[in-house]
This record gives sequence, structure tokens and C-alpha cells, in this order.
Amino acid sequence: MLDFADCRTRLNTALLSDVLDGMGWREQVLGRAIRPLDDGHVLAGRARTALFMDIYEVVEGENPYAMEIALIDSLKRDEIPVFACGASGRIAPWGELLSTAAKVRGAAGALMDGMVRDVRAIRGMGFPVFHGGIGPLDCKGRGKVAAIDVPVACAGVMVRPGDFIFGDADGVIVVPQAVEARAVTLALEKLSGERTTLADLEAGVSLAEVFAKYGIL
Repeated sequence: MLDFADCRTRLNTALLSDVLDGMGWREQVLGRAIRPLDDGHVLAGRARTALFMDIYEVVEGENPYAMEIALIDSLKRDEIPVFACGASGRIAPWGELLSTAAKVRGAAGALMDGMVRDVRAIRGMGFPVFHGGIGPLDCKGRGKVAAIDVPVACAGVMVRPGDFIFGDADGVIVVPQAVEARAVTLALEKLSGERTTLADLEAGVSLAEVFAKYGIL
């Protein structure tokens, strides 16, 4: 079982990306548009997914938020709601209220390829949110959740419920649950090697010598 608090302290996306590349998982980093609201925040936890669909009308008497409410209310500690909003850029499904509800339930943060709003309030509460843009557009009449806890494509990467999500100032990576233990072990080994490499570089050893010695760059 992963220690997510330890992962937040010791890992970074570059380490995980490098080791997943070496394991043959070369398409696990979300598109470059995905950014944190605060570069100082680190995201580490298990995916809970929501698949949005485009809609183009408001249906009277229908609760358009029913399924996303169900997902947020069922969140457990260290889980991360992952909203796959599609490429239309028409909705900002995440804001202050969802952040508050998710934080109270112990969620590790939130991830979406759609937009986020209420950004000053979210930054003020210190809740990690990684997003595909900032805008005020409510999803009512524009998009709604079609399914939760199903495989989704978020910013071009397949995310399955339970996958290990890690994000920092460099971006977000999805570590498939089946290989997470090996990936984290290799990442921590690489971290140790990088610290040794860095010490040699700081001592004035040339980059060529250091690479020849350790094979790390």
C-alpha cells in the first residue's frame, strides 16, 4: 500500500515519468495545458473518475449535478476526483463549494481537463487543484456527468479508478495501479542516484564525467 504522505514529500513527476518510460509506459503524462492553481502544491492519491458529456439545454426539474454530487459525497481520504470534461472547453465544473466538500472528506486534491472557477477562494483554502484552464462557466446546460468510477481519458491519458495520480509544478502523471509499487521503488532508487550525481556536480565534476559514472541525467 502506498504511503501518499511520503510520496508527496519525496517524489516528483520527472522521477515517475523517467521510470515509467523505462518500464514501457511512455504515454502517462497529461497534456501540457494541465496546470496547478498553486505551483507549490503536490497531488498524490487514488483516482475517482467522472465522465462528462456535452449537453445544450437546461432540462426543467432535472438535477444536472446529481452524479458529481454523488461522487464528491462518497470521497474517502487520499482520493482524487478526476473529471474528464472533453475537448470543448465549455465548462468549469470545479469551484469553491466542491473544493470545500472534497477537502472536508480528506480528498488529496482534484484534477480535471476542464476549467476551474472561484480560484482565489480555492487558493485561499490551500486545496490542490490541477486544471485545464480558468473560467466562470457553470456546467448547467453545457455538460453533465454521464458516469462515475469508469475508465476515462483525461487530457489525453487513460485514467482508471484506483490509479495513482501524482502532480506537481511540472505537470501530472498517471501511474497504473498494477505497476505502482515497482514504479515508486524505482523512482526512489533514482532519487538516491540523482542526489549523488548532484553532489558531484556541485563539487565541480564535469557533467560528462558524472554521466559516464552514474548514467543519470
